[in-house]
Amino acid sequence: MTKGKVDALLGIVFGDEGKGKVVDYFTPRYDVVARFAGGPNAGHTIIFDGKKFVLRSIPSGIFDEGKINIIGNGCVIAPDLFMSEAHELEAAGYELTKRLHISRRAHLILPTHRVLDRAYEAAKGKNKVGTTGKGIGPTYSDKAARVGLRVGDILHNFDEKYKALKARHEQILRDLHYTDYDITEEEQKWMQGIEYMRKFNLTDTEYELNHALAEGKNVLAEGAQGSLLDIDHGTYPYVSSSSTTSGGVCTGLGIAPNSIGHVFGIFKAYSTRVGGGPFPVELFDETGDTIRHIGNEYGAVTGRNRRCGWLDLVALKYAIMINGVTDLVMMKGDVLDGFDTIKVCTAYTKDGETVTEIPYDTEGWQPVYEELPGWKTDLTAVRAEKDFPAAFASYIAYIEKATGTPIKIVSVGPDREATIIR
Repeated sequence: MTKGKVDALLGIVFGDEGKGKVVDYFTPRYDVVARFAGGPNAGHTIIFDGKKFVLRSIPSGIFDEGKINIIGNGCVIAPDLFMSEAHELEAAGYELTKRLHISRRAHLILPTHRVLDRAYEAAKGKNKVGTTGKGIGPTYSDKAARVGLRVGDILHNFDEKYKALKARHEQILRDLHYTDYDITEEEQKWMQGIEYMRKFNLTDTEYELNHALAEGKNVLAEGAQGSLLDIDHGTYPYVSSSSTTSGGVCTGLGIAPNSIGHVFGIFKAYSTRVGGGPFPVELFDETGDTIRHIGNEYGAVTGRNRRCGWLDLVALKYAIMINGVTDLVMMKGDVLDGFDTIKVCTAYTKDGETVTEIPYDTEGWQPVYEELPGWKTDLTAVRAEKDFPAAFASYIAYIEKATGTPIKIVSVGPDREATIIR
């Protein structure tokens, strides 16, 4: 943590690494927690005191009553889903309206965006990307096309702007011959969400953040998804629609590159991926099923099975490079407790060619593995580095040597307390 700086906390492979838990753990060290990209397709699960919360749009620092939380301009917001999420937190006793600030430049997800999402996926047939159907992609498309509806529009000629964009979407759906839908009830709840959002501080959060930095305060930028789902640097077209890397922190919050301090990269002790796209280390056998079951690898928002495999160092090193990761955070080491040996992917091979860098065409490559001894020890009760089994300590050292990046934090369970600072 550096005073007057923005530390970024990113998922650096395919997402679902447990960012919410780490943000929640880090929050007491920061004055502000800010989301810089993504929408309600990203579920951050936090467990403490026997309670479980799944956050979709609201930053994971919201549980610390003394901290400001910001939804930045790089995010997209569905008012109805935001309202439902906020109501759950309010029912649990958390006050939001004074501590949660929303950028007026963030874009709104309309009900027709969600219909468009389904229509576009249906039109792709067997080439589906595997979206969550939350309307994320079409909303970012409208943003790039300069026709989107923003949070600030709630306060200025909103009805007129809403009707115009809705009509545009309906025309596209007619052109796609996708007309069998009814958004009547959904739209009513969406409009209730719009009214609910008026209670919040809808503001120019880029000024708020930069003023905080000028005062020497520190900010934690909370990422969504993972670096290999980045619109520019991910496994295109099987990616998200936003900038999920450290570069997205600057554009998604309106802060300068020289304001970035530490870049924390979160990864699992193994690999997972949701949706379509290349995944060389995917396991289709009992081992993959075991990892999925023990790791509870099911989407926090969608419930979809996550594809599981061994750790992919090719992908991990690429993500460290493009993000400028200064510190690694390893999650879910305990999931591998029962294995006699642990495999790590060090290269890809295809048609007699072996590479150690991610190729442009990522389809069809097979993993090249090295094998390491398992630790065969229950890690969930471990609370200090000195108590790590020797084989687990060796696994950590192996990854550090291969990536050239220190693993500063190790998580060995879902609870806040199962977090070990090295």
